[in-house]
Amino acid sequence: MTKTPTRSELVGRATDLVDLIRKHAAWQEENRVLHEEVVRGLLDAGLLKLRVPTRYGGFESTTTTVVDVIAELARGDGSVGWSMNTWSIGFWLAGLFPDETQDEIFADPEVRIGNSVSPNGMAVPAEGGVILNGKWPFSTGILQSQWFVHSAVQAIDENTIVPVVIAVPAEDLTIVDDWHTVGLRGTGSVTTIADNLFVPDAHVVQLLPVLMENRIPSKLNADSVVWRAPFSPSAAALAGAVPLGMARAAREAFLERLPNRKITYTNYEKQNEAPLTHLQVADATVRIDQSAFHVRRAAERVDNKAAAGAPWTMAERAVARMDMGAATARAKEAVDILNNASGGSSIYTEVPMQRIERDAQTVSLHGLLHPDTNLELYGRVLCGLEPNTHLI
Repeated sequence: MTKTPTRSELVGRATDLVDLIRKHAAWQEENRVLHEEVVRGLLDAGLLKLRVPTRYGGFESTTTTVVDVIAELARGDGSVGWSMNTWSIGFWLAGLFPDETQDEIFADPEVRIGNSVSPNGMAVPAEGGVILNGKWPFSTGILQSQWFVHSAVQAIDENTIVPVVIAVPAEDLTIVDDWHTVGLRGTGSVTTIADNLFVPDAHVVQLLPVLMENRIPSKLNADSVVWRAPFSPSAAALAGAVPLGMARAAREAFLERLPNRKITYTNYEKQNEAPLTHLQVADATVRIDQSAFHVRRAAERVDNKAAAGAPWTMAERAVARMDMGAATARAKEAVDILNNASGGSSIYTEVPMQRIERDAQTVSLHGLLHPDTNLELYGRVLCGLEPNTHLI
């Protein structure tokens, strides 16, 4: 069994990678995929083991550890942070499957597992498995993963369909090179297609028992604190760490340029002497701290309840989604303030601020992170209504 590094050690490893990540950030954006040196850095630092079961050499790290690592990597480049978030969730989803399926998936000690939570596929029963057809945009990680866990619906009979997750080798999916976007370009989140793909039963997991009852097919992971946590609150904490890291990067980039900047067409020869700048930096920093509060609260709640084996109320599940949305909103607001204060020279592509601004805008539009969507969901539950999604 692998000895799990401490939280501070793992976060320190992420911090040590920031310079390497930033070195390749422009290349990653231009080529729409992570640089191999960055992927190798993540592997060599052991950061892709955080959500791997210990019996396969993983760490089964706490949620607070994982979010702190993701935020640090996103401070280097939002695309790396988002990819790390996606792979971490992919490892968690793989841990749901029957143990013999996990033996197959984790046979490669450097395996990467992408995932998609949009149920854009249909699985039809066949002898010994299902026939999967579907088309999934936003397939983050597929270009550098060996496995992918896709969301779909499965036809049980003529009148019943249920949500499922399906593990498939990445090589069995058709890739559509359509990731031409304004932000998070380095994630390589292309579209994938399954065309009459046979998937054995052991690679299919019904999702509702997992989401609402924490019943998983894996016998060896059933007692793990990591897999005792419900999917949506756990994934929400991880995803919220990405915009937080971006906002920290924006503040760092702004302050790095600040001593050498003036405010054009004013008498301020030094921007750092202007009261407006003081207000802008303070306002952005407060919002970054607020974003960090929501991420930390969400992560600690997951860890504490999982350790205690405590059940989740619907209100607590809704708060987890709200925390993710609020973390995203406050982080994006901070980036907007700092970008606005950066002046016309920040539009040049060699200035990191313009990329951070586009990445923050992009991640805030994600269907699960969108602040308005999460506020509405939270409000529905507060008003005594049922949630309008099973991802809670």
